[in-house]
Amino acid sequence: MTSIKDSENAGIAIIHQELALVKDLSVSENIFIGSEVSKRGIINFNEMYNKTQKLLKELNLNINPYTLVKNLGIGQQQLVEIAKALSKNAQILILDEPTASLTDAEVEILMNIIKGLRKKGVTCIYISHKLNEVMKLADTVTVIRDGRSIGTEPIENLSQDKIIKLMVGREMKDLFPRENHPIGQELLKVKNFTVYDASNPQKKVVDNVSFSLREGEILGIAGLVGAGRTELVSSIYGTYLGRHEGEIYINEKKIKISNAADAIDNGIAMVPEDRKRHGIVGIMSVGKNITLANLLRYKRKLNSIDEGMEIQDIKKYIEEVRIKTASMDLAVKSLSGGNQQKVVLAKNLLIGPKILILDEPTRGIDVGAKYEIYKLMFSLVKQGISIIMVSSELPEVLGISDRILVMHEGKLKGEFENKDLTQEMIMECAIGGN
Repeated sequence: MTSIKDSENAGIAIIHQELALVKDLSVSENIFIGSEVSKRGIINFNEMYNKTQKLLKELNLNINPYTLVKNLGIGQQQLVEIAKALSKNAQILILDEPTASLTDAEVEILMNIIKGLRKKGVTCIYISHKLNEVMKLADTVTVIRDGRSIGTEPIENLSQDKIIKLMVGREMKDLFPRENHPIGQELLKVKNFTVYDASNPQKKVVDNVSFSLREGEILGIAGLVGAGRTELVSSIYGTYLGRHEGEIYINEKKIKISNAADAIDNGIAMVPEDRKRHGIVGIMSVGKNITLANLLRYKRKLNSIDEGMEIQDIKKYIEEVRIKTASMDLAVKSLSGGNQQKVVLAKNLLIGPKILILDEPTRGIDVGAKYEIYKLMFSLVKQGISIIMVSSELPEVLGISDRILVMHEGKLKGEFENKDLTQEMIMECAIGGN
């Protein structure tokens, strides 16, 4: 086989970890792209619409097939990607981190679809860092570490702890290496923050949210996909495309942030949710990605660059953040997802922030890389840096945060000190309960 078409003709389909959708085409057009329903060279859009509706119904996805993909949330886009693969009627279905952007309810729908496909004789290769999903679905598990196969075992011979040991090469007593750290006075205050939908300026995606952040604190923000978490933090950072209203104070001084440069000038850095789209420049080197947001630091007379200082900083942060790369000159797209995320972290730490916003910081990375990022977070707060962490993983929110905000449909529904909290308590709040 030499092409994707050859694979599909052989009965193989894949759901990619990174979305492979054309944002300016409709849901229906994306699902049947390259396999359009046509007669005598004329596309039958009505037939494609009907088939799309049937596929979306299987996924419990209530959207119009004519909706442009760019107007959907990340979770909905992921489900469209899944519908696209299901439309191929494949005999072998490869799923690469298919639940990375899905809510718990959407994950359950996908699990049931996969179980149904297996009953029909479809073979599934399920690639995931979410071990609870692997334990639920798999008959056999293969663990790969550093590009090599470590072992293959029937699921009945394995536990999550055994799989983790194979993945990281050692025993891990605690997935969340919580460390005591001092928490100081209020550093950031956000008052009456309202954010409007970028494509529908009358619709509020964040509705009158107020909160504070203290020095050296890890503030978790939980909620379902579509709750407005990313819109809130990206508006605070100045990169959200829609309109927003509200006030931001740092050390009781009111500040105005219109773009990322304003945020950086005020000591705020952000690791975005979609690292490949907004965090890295894939074809550039690891080193150049690290220094990209802070080039003025190396500017010398006659607009020259102090390359010695730049290389020194790159080496320092590769070591501090523990980026695994053969060379600082290697294209960053060649690294694993976890190491790409570390590059984005290094870039933001080089700015020297007082406040670090992390939007889904461990999405799509393995257990070992997650552990290292958690250790880094606790090291940073011990230095007095304050962290806002948006996460869809409730164990992560509970395992890392000092205090937790819970959002539901754009509103702040709850604020909790992280003492004796449970996943059930947070989930009840996240679905709009009291």
